[in-house]
Amino acid sequence: MSVELSVVVPVFNEEENLPELYRRLTAVLGTAASSWEILFVDDGSRDRSWEIIRGLAENDPRVRGLRFSRNFGHQMAFAAGLDHARGQAVVIMDADLQDPPELIPQLLAKHREGFEVVYAVRTARHGETFFKRLTAKLFYRLLARITSVQIPLDTGDFRLMGRRAVEAFRRLPERHRFTRGLVAWLGFPQTGVPYERAPRHAGTTKYPLRKMLRFAVDAITSFSHVPLQLATWLGFIVSGFAFFYILVVIALKFAGISWPGYTSIMAAILFLGGVQLVMVGLLGEYVGRIYDEVKHRPLYLVAEEAGSREQGSMRHTNR
Repeated sequence: MSVELSVVVPVFNEEENLPELYRRLTAVLGTAASSWEILFVDDGSRDRSWEIIRGLAENDPRVRGLRFSRNFGHQMAFAAGLDHARGQAVVIMDADLQDPPELIPQLLAKHREGFEVVYAVRTARHGETFFKRLTAKLFYRLLARITSVQIPLDTGDFRLMGRRAVEAFRRLPERHRFTRGLVAWLGFPQTGVPYERAPRHAGTTKYPLRKMLRFAVDAITSFSHVPLQLATWLGFIVSGFAFFYILVVIALKFAGISWPGYTSIMAAILFLGGVQLVMVGLLGEYVGRIYDEVKHRPLYLVAEEAGSREQGSMRHTNR
């Protein structure tokens, strides 16, 4: 059964935020859309998140839940939510209440004006460290310089997608996913709505530095060949430096100037060895992604559903 609006929310250990998120969402959606649903995707939580989702679904037929068989990742949870959402428009957002549900009516208003994708633009990021704000700002500007896809600056995953965009997104098969980049790649009329990102309501971030770095690597390698081209450029630079150095050594030899060359030789060997290892590592990142793609494993497995579908089923998608 189709509804006007679906809200997809990935969940990973968010038991402290779910009741307040549900309260605020229902208060907003009741006036924003004629019919709606909330779809929680439990990404292998180890706390009481699934129990809360199941309880909400039992008490409110407009709430549905999917529970992964294990932790597949934040971006896979978005993919699962978009696969199962029934809305003519779909909002995707996080469960920590940094993305305010009260912005949804503005997103929906822009969609009704004819925009297929409406993304939320962060004008301020409250409750985040200076380091995180700085690195995020630098990362998105670097990404804009090295990719051909115009990914909007200062945006996260919080956005609304029309049904055409959702169906197009579902056709994308990537395993290493950068949702905001994939949505930008789709095209269609897109626009932004500014907002101030609030501090996390409760709990701790699920994106520590290690995951942020992995996410950044996925984003860059998914939308840019510049790291591979960098290997070529650096190879030419190092080769040019080596050729110039050879000419200098030959000139000094003919001038009768010579000295033991252990230090210079070792410096050259270590430098070239380091460059080669870096380049092999970059090539390995791309080869590893090719390997992951050709295996054709499902993006995720759903072990249990709550709400309008039968619980306890095992579902997957091969895309």
